[in-house]
Amino acid sequence: MAQTSETSFLTGANSAFIAELYEHYLTDPTGVDQSWRSFFDEMKDDAVSVQTEVKGPSWQKIAKRIIGSGAPDAMPAKKANGAAPAVSEEMVRQAAGDSIRALQLIRAYRVRGHLEANLDPLGLQKPELHPELHPDGYGFAETDYDRPIYVAGVLGLEYATLREIYAFLRQTYCGSVGVEYMHIQDPAQKAWIQERVEGVRNQTTFPVKEKTELLERLTAAESFERFLDKRFTGTKRFGLEGGETMIPALEEIIRVSGRLGVKEIVLGMAHRGRLNTLANVMGKRFAAIFSEFQGNPANPADVQGSGDVKYHLGTSSDREFDGNVVHLSLTANPSHLEAVNPLVLGKVRAKQRQRGDIERNEVVGLLIHGDAAFAGQGLVAESLDLSELKGYRVGGTVHFIINNQIGFTTAPQYARSGPYCSDVAKSIQAPIFHVNGDDPEATLHVCRIATEFRQVFKKDVVVDMFCYRRHGHNETDEPAFTQPMMYRKIATQATTRQIYAERLVTEGSLTQEQTDQITTDFLARMEVEFEAAKSYKPNKADWFEGAWAGFATAPDDDRRGNTAVPLATLRQIGQALTTVPEGFNLNRKLVRLLQEKAKMFETGDGFDWGTAEALAFGSIAADGLFVRLSGQDVGRGTFSHRHAVLVDQENEQTYMPLNNVREGQAQVEIIDSFLSEAAVLGFDYGYSMAEPRALVLWEGQFGDFANGAQVIIDQFITSAESKWLRMSGIVMLLPHGYEGQGPEHSSARLERYLQMCGEDNMQVCNISTPANYFHALRRQVCRNFRKPLIVMSPKSMLRAKLSTLADMAEGTTFHRVYGETGKLVADDKVKRVVLVSGKLYHELLAARTERGIKDVALVRVEQLYPFPFNALGKELKRYTKAEVVWCQEEHQNMGSWNFVDRRIETLLTGLAIKAKRPTYVGRGESAATATGSMKKHVAQQQKLIDEALTVG
Repeated sequence: MAQTSETSFLTGANSAFIAELYEHYLTDPTGVDQSWRSFFDEMKDDAVSVQTEVKGPSWQKIAKRIIGSGAPDAMPAKKANGAAPAVSEEMVRQAAGDSIRALQLIRAYRVRGHLEANLDPLGLQKPELHPELHPDGYGFAETDYDRPIYVAGVLGLEYATLREIYAFLRQTYCGSVGVEYMHIQDPAQKAWIQERVEGVRNQTTFPVKEKTELLERLTAAESFERFLDKRFTGTKRFGLEGGETMIPALEEIIRVSGRLGVKEIVLGMAHRGRLNTLANVMGKRFAAIFSEFQGNPANPADVQGSGDVKYHLGTSSDREFDGNVVHLSLTANPSHLEAVNPLVLGKVRAKQRQRGDIERNEVVGLLIHGDAAFAGQGLVAESLDLSELKGYRVGGTVHFIINNQIGFTTAPQYARSGPYCSDVAKSIQAPIFHVNGDDPEATLHVCRIATEFRQVFKKDVVVDMFCYRRHGHNETDEPAFTQPMMYRKIATQATTRQIYAERLVTEGSLTQEQTDQITTDFLARMEVEFEAAKSYKPNKADWFEGAWAGFATAPDDDRRGNTAVPLATLRQIGQALTTVPEGFNLNRKLVRLLQEKAKMFETGDGFDWGTAEALAFGSIAADGLFVRLSGQDVGRGTFSHRHAVLVDQENEQTYMPLNNVREGQAQVEIIDSFLSEAAVLGFDYGYSMAEPRALVLWEGQFGDFANGAQVIIDQFITSAESKWLRMSGIVMLLPHGYEGQGPEHSSARLERYLQMCGEDNMQVCNISTPANYFHALRRQVCRNFRKPLIVMSPKSMLRAKLSTLADMAEGTTFHRVYGETGKLVADDKVKRVVLVSGKLYHELLAARTERGIKDVALVRVEQLYPFPFNALGKELKRYTKAEVVWCQEEHQNMGSWNFVDRRIETLLTGLAIKAKRPTYVGRGESAATATGSMKKHVAQQQKLIDEALTVG
């Protein structure tokens, strides 16, 4: 019911005044003004409830009164005739006005106090005075500063003068910490932060022991960088100078996390400060780092691969704080800023599952960002958006921004549109704690609050530490070219350690001699480690530890794996796939679909792509291995071919047949992702890195949509094993095929994946039968090594009934090459061998059958990389007098041709047959992947089929 103007003054801050005035009226109606008496005469409120509201519960100290003179909590004195003094409407209006304006001021500080916080260590960005943060803006004059104002328990006070309120707010919201939390809609979260910062005026009192430890960690951070600069002058290291407080801050997050039950933290960060983090947080030996600076490899000499620069490497270790051991893993990553974010989230979710951490208390992600990257890189927003999504949530991530107040040479006003680099985090209502990095105690204070918030609410939280770069983007850069004023100030700026050491000496916590000794001791340790580096040898590579124990590098054999499944098991899975619970209201079209599927299992024939895939998933889960498939619309399938998640047509409850195969099976998780490629593929890749005993798949809505995740593909999936010794069994399903749908929905850009193939880094397949797809998927988890698998999955062929149940049962396996299966002339009479892959084979086969051609053999290359030299050679050597052509539907500058031509030529050269070089048959070169005209597409397709099957 809407309020009327006559009663609107009864709400909010006025209600306490009105209730107390009403109590006076109940005691003595003549003691209140006539206008109020008339109003109260009309009220039918229960007198007991009003008096209870004013007095509060019996256990509570009697609140100070609002109305009355003298002591605020004293009852009004009686007049000579025994009546209470009249309380005029003007008095009530002034008291109410003071309270309302004071509460408005308090709220303004909660919302905007951070705008006047002392955040910039350099003092270059002076906070602009905001009119809502000064009492003048609310009509207060200087004469009002010392009048008691009722604030009803706000700030933990019943009464306070304006001067006290203003001082409290300035100290709490405008010191070295600025807090943004009033954008949060959850009242419990806001109240928790409010209490946490206002209850202690946004400060933590550190005992001398902790202050000494803090100085020691600052000394370690600063002295490590100085030592590197002295010993390896001019070498790039992307040092932490100017942001050294990050080291004790990260350790504080780890310490508090351990105290709150966290067992493992997965970290991700860019290159600035990474070496310092490796040494002083992760515990990597200084000697190992110095050895790498001297040009020695990070891994033993017998380990193959390219390796990577020092400031991209990861590591893992155990750290103990206050008796709590926390396992740390720092994820290796490239210079592509923020690309590691979704990987960390995927690893966290996988590790939570491994630990049975349903409440998400034991494994936490800690992401360290740069200010320009946090504002500018789209993967930040995409990764934040994962935080509350089913199948991706990890119970909150702690974000720590090293806010250099610059991005390479770009000033903040050119790097973002909002006031803070952290503004994007407001999209998920994450609280943001801005802090001055030259105030280490304040930084640790907010790190404690942030970590506690994550554990209590399982939500993302951001610490934005304002600092600076003492050098340029790297140690060889000259920053004064573009930021002369900033770097003139930095040249005279005392280091954070110097500032804090002077503070401790001034306050009497330590002597100057004690602070100097801390530095002396650390530098002595550096000298010892430097000497040790001269003979340092890494004793092992950390490939196969933890969850990867028992795995090995890939052998040189055919690597088939034991992928066949007993016929009885396949039929058991089929029973689950074609059964729904009693009372489940299945869509009528799907009823027919399941009936058709049931006939497949009865006859053992006519298996399509989706059913073969379901049999692979079901058999893997039945073997006790987890299956995870995610991507856009994967539950149903973009082309309505999968239907792995059934939806009740009456109540929209879901049912997954694959999770009902047998008792004790592993879970199958199929998640429709949000509309992102990079973050979701990165998440699933991270998951596969942490969990090798699972089949993890990502499917593109169309194959070319993977373009949006190219950084994840280039920098991680195709190269991580070579660069960082990190394996993955991730499967990418990329719908591919030319059916006249235009340039955007035809090609999955097969050529790009083939171009990146090398050093046995992955597998690329263009498969022609459902059964071979079944074996390819099972092969991913049936061997003792892991390689990414890229599948050019079909579109128009999805419903083709091309396989039998026997093709997946005992005695079957994956085929890298399928030889000719038809009845042709004798092998030495065959005039042409057409090499082909994927669904084009079926079009060629249909045309050959229709035309009655008997002297053209069709050989399918199912796996393009690793290239099947032996298997293909075995088929080709049969045809001693035939010419060899490679046929593809992609354009000549795309697809497989430029990858396979020299390999086929190499193979033919070693065979005792007539053909020595393959010939190309297919579309000509093109800038776009396909034509947008169906008529033109049909003509092109017919032309290449004709050319492939026409000899001479």
